[in-house]
Amino acid sequence: MIGKSLEQVKLAISKVVKQIEAAGIVIKTTPKIEVQNIVASSDLGSKINLNSIAISLGLEKVEYEPEQFPGLVYRLDVPKVVVLLFGSGKLVCTGARKPEDVEIAVEKITQELRGAGLLP
Repeated sequence: MIGKSLEQVKLAISKVVKQIEAAGIVIKTTPKIEVQNIVASSDLGSKINLNSIAISLGLEKVEYEPEQFPGLVYRLDVPKVVVLLFGSGKLVCTGARKPEDVEIAVEKITQELRGAGLLP
């Protein structure tokens, strides 16, 4: 999936470069493309209790203010990503630099929630 997305990015950058050049601006180098932020979504497969998770995962890693935002924000140190967990069991992982970071983060969260008895 990443390869296809990267090809789409290259195509978009190529179009922008052509538009800039058509405006009379000379571009001397080929733009360097660097993946800096992968955003991915997943589903844990069952509903989850965000209040229990906020207490279980520890307040130093978690932000949960349901009056402000319906998701729980969980910051992992390794890999260094942020995961948004929702009561539906869906999650969004952001900040990953490689696909493996997303896989590790989702596996880590799944294990932590199962270990705490918060996910079947």
